[in-house]
Amino acid sequence: MILHVMQAQYQSAYKIWVRFNDGSEGVIDLKDQLDGEIFTPLRNIEQFKSFHVDSELQTLVWPNGADLAPEFLQELLQVAA
Repeated sequence: MILHVMQAQYQSAYKIWVRFNDGSEGVIDLKDQLDGEIFTPLRNIEQFKSFHVDSELQTLVWPNGADLAPEFLQELLQVAA
């Protein structure tokens, strides 16, 4: 099965709740992942919050062109208790 992000919702700080097509869901914290030319601007919380789930890529994307692979996001998953 190819992994896709189905839904995502901003939580707080650099945390986003995500649901994947395999049924897994929970909160990911991207605070320590915002390094490099394309991700550094997302340290601005307003820019960070501007993500959406792209219908073609089926993952989180930002207006500046940043995106993260669903597999990477799932590795960061903190399953909701």
